[in-house]
Amino acid sequence: MRGTIHNKKREVTEDMAYHFLKHAQVAHVATVGEDGYPYVIPFVYVYEEGKKLYLHIGNLRESHFWENVKVNSKVSVEVCEMGEIVPGKKYACQSALGYTSVVLFGTIKHIDNDTKKEWFYDRLWKKYGDPDWTFEKGGYPALPKT
Repeated sequence: MRGTIHNKKREVTEDMAYHFLKHAQVAHVATVGEDGYPYVIPFVYVYEEGKKLYLHIGNLRESHFWENVKVNSKVSVEVCEMGEIVPGKKYACQSALGYTSVVLFGTIKHIDNDTKKEWFYDRLWKKYGDPDWTFEKGGYPALPKT
């Protein structure tokens, strides 16, 4: 994935962005379908520092999201966390919302390698799950061939 800086006043270092991506909770992923309309949906994810962001698409194998990906694998990913609200000095419209966000651009593809899937699920449940949960290995359903 690649990132772009759009607001130099708010720019963070790469290390800060990597740390944020590793610990934030939800990635909003935008695709564009055959009709040209954007579509955004939230996902839990695992970030492999400096390289790739892995999404858990769950049961979306036959969905608007996956149909868009089949047509165009380019995506935009936004990860954010809301910070504090700063009240305006005089008027409500002068108030501001502090937040941290990282925006990435790249392509999405399905992982076919069971070893990589196991790596992903181990990290996904470490990040989001209960340490007492246990699962049998394998059982990864394949996506239908397109």
